[in-house]
Amino acid sequence: MSERAAPFYCPYCGDEDLRPSEEGHGAWECASCNRAFRLSFLGLLAKGLRPDTVDEGGTTI
Repeated sequence: MSERAAPFYCPYCGDEDLRPSEEGHGAWECASCNRAFRLSFLGLLAKGLRPDTVDEGGTTI
């Protein structure tokens, strides 16, 4: 992989005026609301994604 994905908007105010922070990897600063936040990948779910299974009676199993 070449580059990490960047956020498109601030999770607090929704503005797009974001800049990488000097605090380290995954840290961003919003110039609009003056907040700093960090994004990180936690990992994969052990069971993965499964569609909901519905039985003939209409109840979710």
